[in-house]
Amino acid sequence: MKHFKPLLMLIILCVSLVVAPLNAFAAATSSSSSASADSTNSAAADDSVQRIKQKGTLVVGTSADYPPYEFTTKKNGKTEYVGFEMDVAKQFAKDLGVKLVIKNMDFDSLLVALESHKVDTVIAGMNITPERQKSVDFSKPYYMGSKFFLINKADKSKFTSTKDFAGKKVGAQNGAMEYNLVKENIPNVQEKGLAKIPSLVLALQSHKVDGVLMDKATAKAYANNNSNLMAFDSHIKIQSGGIAMAFPKGDTSLEAAANQTVAKINKEDLINKQWIPQASKYMKSYKKANTVASYWTFFAKGVEYTLIITVISVIFGFLLGTIFALMRLSQSKFLHGIAICYIEFIRGTPMLVQIMFVYFGIGAIIQSMPALVAGIIAVSVNSGAYVAEVIRSGIQSLPVGQTEAARSLGMTKKQTFRFIVLPQALRNIWPALGNEFITLLKDSSLVSTIGVGELMYQTQLVQADTYKGVLPLFITMMIYFILTFTLTRILNYFEGRMKHAH
Repeated sequence: MKHFKPLLMLIILCVSLVVAPLNAFAAATSSSSSASADSTNSAAADDSVQRIKQKGTLVVGTSADYPPYEFTTKKNGKTEYVGFEMDVAKQFAKDLGVKLVIKNMDFDSLLVALESHKVDTVIAGMNITPERQKSVDFSKPYYMGSKFFLINKADKSKFTSTKDFAGKKVGAQNGAMEYNLVKENIPNVQEKGLAKIPSLVLALQSHKVDGVLMDKATAKAYANNNSNLMAFDSHIKIQSGGIAMAFPKGDTSLEAAANQTVAKINKEDLINKQWIPQASKYMKSYKKANTVASYWTFFAKGVEYTLIITVISVIFGFLLGTIFALMRLSQSKFLHGIAICYIEFIRGTPMLVQIMFVYFGIGAIIQSMPALVAGIIAVSVNSGAYVAEVIRSGIQSLPVGQTEAARSLGMTKKQTFRFIVLPQALRNIWPALGNEFITLLKDSSLVSTIGVGELMYQTQLVQADTYKGVLPLFITMMIYFILTFTLTRILNYFEGRMKHAH
């Protein structure tokens, strides 16, 4: 019983730490749902249009890897989002009289971002389906598209129809309609789902998949820009209400405003007459003189954000690690229990999940939280748990006699820790800390999933823009190597100084 009480106390602490934020999030979600229900009953209660006009911006979520719908180009060394759906977004923002802000992220994260109000609307080639209508509302459709297969031209005799892919490997974008269509229409298929279209095309070119199912316009865009690829009609029948803008449930006034914009677009046939031809011109002009080397500013920007995330996360991770290491070594059962809960919970969950939870979960409550801040918080908290264990092991590795000797000389506990314990512990754990910092530099690439423009995010933009898959990845790999090698040399220099001082 004597040993059972601390264990019970620890379990209660763990449950409290996990349940408390979830309850807060659930309460916020419930409150939001109630507000949405009330706004549905009374159109006057819905202030979505007024709210957007007051803040002066329309935040649009998209996945800019889907030409000619939405993709990126380079203008004066900066990223510009183009495509006919970006023209739809511009027209909608113009009609509302506000500035357009684009948030680019993985397609399968868009509805989560919409439901957590990180974006005002989603414009990303999203089809109206009964499943999606359960969680979000849609405007009137503005485009209808059929589904094509993209294959390697060398395989054109092997694959001529959908039935030829039976038992083969077929790729589709996670969260997209095509993902379900592949499973429903091809028997014994080995489906490969990835977050980005460029990643699927890269998998196709490296023969990891035999074909990729995507929209007709997108498939033709990739085939026209790569002589080794070709596209053909799948003739798969789709049950969709068409492609439309998505909105949070209850934003009826914003949806009504979008319908007015869509009605104008459809009446004048702007997509087919103006915007698709304009998108094709972008693609043709960049095909002529579009080399990976010309995108050096993208890689430079990626390195800048990667270093910002790493440096700040290292500082806060070290501070958190020191605090929780001391808490774990504390004689107070309460502080000791909190430290164990934090360390075990953070080390027991993937960093990617933590990043998504901070941005979409906590971000649903603190809606003004930028993606960069959310990424830094998640990476810092994750690093702190590992650093805490490194510091704890370093402190416990010192002989007890040194502490006793310092105390016998009249030094206080604080002085003993500051002048005797910490310097020696830091010297002992320096290689392990260095390894954690290097790992942190590489793991910062995970924040690209929430749209932070670090190195991996910029690499995906270059892939989508140049229609090249392997070369941008190779360049990124070499940049990471240079960064980690440089950091290793710096850490080794300070390690040598510590040994020399000793």
